[in-house]
Amino acid sequence: MEADGSELRRRPVAGATPAPTAVPTPAPAPKADVRVPPKPASTSWTWHGVLTTGLLGALALAVRLFQIGEPSQVVFDEVHFGKFAAYYVTRRYFFDVHPPLAKMLVALAAWFAGFDGQFEFENIGDSYIEPGVPYRQIRALSAVIGALQVPVVFQILRETGTSWWVAVAGAMAILVDNAHVLQTRLILLDAPLVLFVLLSLYSYIRFYQQRYRPFGLVWWAWLLATGVSLALTVSCKMVGVMTFATIGTAVILDLWDLLDIRRGLSLRVFVKHVCARALGLLIVPLFVYLGCFYVHFAILTKTGPGDVFMSPRFQQSLQGNDLLHHSMELHAFDTITLKHKKTGAFLHSHDKYYPRQYEDGRISSEGQQVTAYEHYDSNNLWKIVPLSPVDSDDGQFNKTRRRIFHGQKIRLLHVNTNSYLLTHDVAAPLMPTNEEFTTIPASELEEDEANTVFELQIFGGVANSTYWSSRRTLVRLIHQETRVALWTYKEGVLPEWASSQLEVNGNKNALDKSALWTVEDVHPDPDSPMYELRTRRPDRPRDPEPVRFLDKFVELQATMLDQNNRLTNDHPYASRPQSWPLVSDGVAYWSNNVGEKQIAFLPNLVSWWSAVLGLLTIGAIFTMDALFRRRGIYCIPFVVRQRCFRTTGFFVAAWAWHYLPFFLMHRQLFLHHYLPAHVCSVLAMASLVDDVTSSSMDLPLSPSGPFLRPGSLRPHMRRRPSLVTHVLSTVLILALAAMFVFMAPLTYGHVGLNADAVRARQWRSTWRMQFLQ
Repeated sequence: MEADGSELRRRPVAGATPAPTAVPTPAPAPKADVRVPPKPASTSWTWHGVLTTGLLGALALAVRLFQIGEPSQVVFDEVHFGKFAAYYVTRRYFFDVHPPLAKMLVALAAWFAGFDGQFEFENIGDSYIEPGVPYRQIRALSAVIGALQVPVVFQILRETGTSWWVAVAGAMAILVDNAHVLQTRLILLDAPLVLFVLLSLYSYIRFYQQRYRPFGLVWWAWLLATGVSLALTVSCKMVGVMTFATIGTAVILDLWDLLDIRRGLSLRVFVKHVCARALGLLIVPLFVYLGCFYVHFAILTKTGPGDVFMSPRFQQSLQGNDLLHHSMELHAFDTITLKHKKTGAFLHSHDKYYPRQYEDGRISSEGQQVTAYEHYDSNNLWKIVPLSPVDSDDGQFNKTRRRIFHGQKIRLLHVNTNSYLLTHDVAAPLMPTNEEFTTIPASELEEDEANTVFELQIFGGVANSTYWSSRRTLVRLIHQETRVALWTYKEGVLPEWASSQLEVNGNKNALDKSALWTVEDVHPDPDSPMYELRTRRPDRPRDPEPVRFLDKFVELQATMLDQNNRLTNDHPYASRPQSWPLVSDGVAYWSNNVGEKQIAFLPNLVSWWSAVLGLLTIGAIFTMDALFRRRGIYCIPFVVRQRCFRTTGFFVAAWAWHYLPFFLMHRQLFLHHYLPAHVCSVLAMASLVDDVTSSSMDLPLSPSGPFLRPGSLRPHMRRRPSLVTHVLSTVLILALAAMFVFMAPLTYGHVGLNADAVRARQWRSTWRMQFLQ
């Protein structure tokens, strides 16, 4: 990526005889009166650059604040992110698959606006007016953040040498893009995400400009600014890792250039460059990312709807959690229900048997079926049976000996069929690599006694110290003989002969985190002297138990990734990445039959389609240039080619990193996921327009030669726009503005449209819109 200038290198002439190697002579020392030329001013922070930046920002803010109070109802995903703001205000713990920064910004705006958190954004279309929600102020923060994107786009283009008029056209492609305007005037997360993506690109460009003055104060400032921007990006949404990949690719290529011995850097200096980038772009972002979660946990200290996603240990760190009040210490001979943590299904058995032969020809044990059932049932009841006497030698009740500790050996007796849980070396019905679980009648226990013994392992427990309690402890049941763990899984749905319940089998990976169970209900032993007391009063209520920040952080990260992969349900407006660039479909956000008003997520087609055309053109130019150069034909001057690869190529790489990885995702996706990639495509398109319509020129310091940066052998380059540049940019700006105004009723929802007006805006037959009849 070339920022202020291009690296000038001489291309050898074909067939020329190489000059003999000359003995290098030391350069003469400079005379005392020779003055080093001053650093050139930035191409963007001139008075007219600052004025343009301010005007673009003000215009963008006006476009986004227009009719910010309409509609005065919950719109699309405001049901989620507005609700999260309510949870922050009331400090109730919730769970979301995205990191917390963008949601905390929304909550901060709500808190400043005086929102009490009592309105919970239950349904699309719920009124904000009656409960007195300060929704305008909350939306305004998103609008301000969205407006800041526009001047940053202008600054990025100017800092990479793009001419003023083309940079304005590129900024306008975001300023009047209907999709960006809509997404940044609602209570959603995409406005801060896109802003931090752009700030990451801008900061790295400014850092790269300092490559001839390494380790200086400005160099360090822009390096750290890049790292912080990257951390803020990924702290908004996990897709921020794509921005890390973009900058990481550029950093690796830069380091590869620095490693070249012809650059004259010693290995010691090269290692300093590597360590500096590791500090600024990895370590600092990590601490910023951790800091966002630290604040998240510090705010959400009370029990809330997100408890169920977390472990019992995590839940017990929250004030008012049910586990602090209703947990019960378990004793031998208690009757319990075992609930699988990941699926929520109960360990179950019934008076049915495995078929003798399965469809694949394998033979079963024909034993009693053991399954996992997702509903409450009397067949979910199991009794804890100790292997040895637990009362005192004189037969008196002994509470300590009746406790079940970590590492203790037990049996489980199925209450309704009076049979013991058992596993053995027989293949499971659906997963032949795992062991089958069945039961054996209590009367036949002596025949297969060893296969009914299980070792209780409490998650995070200590032998002979940690005891088993209901709800608040997670356990594994490890078969003593074969060392497999009691396990079930969501995909293991058995055929009709098992009433379509979930398969239970022995997992050979006994430490699998999906092999964890918890006790949901407890029915104390009626013969116990403690029976009456324990049925009336569980363990006394306890204060929240602190959990280390890093433990909570690691658990939440794992849960976020797991739940994100589970977002595979169908949605009427979900779409796949191949449909995004050409906008095959939009998303209906809101509609109101009164006045035939509607809001739809549909972009400015001039902006999106011209960006796609730009990407295709860049691909064609790069491909043809490579083919011609293989035949010794050099159509593009070396300086222009270098700039094109280092600037336009950088933006194309950013687009690719923010778009192509979505093809590998199988989760639910929507058109708005393309917004960061679209911004990058606009930058690439604007850079291309400047490449093909402008010419490069040196900025001479004096008639004697080009301006040389201090410590540099590279001249500072500028672009000279042509008449074609001005005409093409003007046409693009006018087309963008006209399309925006035409589609504005679907962006703001402030004007009703009859069927004819809606059809006039349905530029593609695949767009699903309201009031077409």
